[in-house]
Amino acid sequence: MNVQTSESGYHYNVMRRAIDLIDQGGESLSLEELARQMDMSPAHFQRLFSRWTGVSPKRYQQYLTLGHAKALLRERFTTLETAHSVGLSGSGRLHDLFLKWEAMSPGEYARKGAGLTIYWGWFESPFGPALVMGTAKGICGMAFAAETGEEAAMQDMLSRWPLADYVEDPMRLRPWVLSAFGAASDRLEPTPLYLIGSPLQIKVWEALMQIPSGQVTTYSQIAQAVGTPQAVRAVGTAVGRNPVSWLIPCHRALRKSGGLGGYHWGLPVKRAMLAYEAAQADA
Repeated sequence: MNVQTSESGYHYNVMRRAIDLIDQGGESLSLEELARQMDMSPAHFQRLFSRWTGVSPKRYQQYLTLGHAKALLRERFTTLETAHSVGLSGSGRLHDLFLKWEAMSPGEYARKGAGLTIYWGWFESPFGPALVMGTAKGICGMAFAAETGEEAAMQDMLSRWPLADYVEDPMRLRPWVLSAFGAASDRLEPTPLYLIGSPLQIKVWEALMQIPSGQVTTYSQIAQAVGTPQAVRAVGTAVGRNPVSWLIPCHRALRKSGGLGGYHWGLPVKRAMLAYEAAQADA
């Protein structure tokens, strides 16, 4: 079941190959040379880039350089105390994406999913194959398999709620997924999330949802926002355990030094997400 058709996944594969080439050649790599190494004409390559990002390949190269994270911290740093209280619906969010969410109680979380039915399905996304899981209340899991592979992504999600009952049913999830990836339709409802985590994890994930699209913050800022300024390491672990990637934007959390930090589904995916959002914001 495809969300934005297999073309969207194809575009990500093109971007993933381009990231490797740009890493090797840097910003000095010309459009013509980049297109040649991609086995495409410059015009076709430029069209693919523009369709996916809304900006030129040269501009996108700047977003993908290793120095981009530091530039984001200089120019688009968000202190969570002053971030939009509904950050995901703030200016710059692709297709005015917005969410509604609720969390499982600590007692329910401790039962590791026992008595819970979780529906799942594979979808194409702007960042490659996406595994989406949801309960009757909303999306509870989203994994990206472009770097890890589909089997590893599935096992990772299953291990989080080992006692739940799992049912493959992509059609049930499809309306939520369409909204999650910004399908243009006035009839789409807000994307519902059902967060399954410990109390600290829930607080961290809620803080992540305050970071507007196209902006970033640091792990230490998140620790301060949730009232545990000395527990940056624990907060970083909670960020890494975010089960709903992209919608809970853990990719917007960076190290204070400007380093990307880790990303559960692979740093190339994190870099692509940051570049994608920055390009959309500028476009």
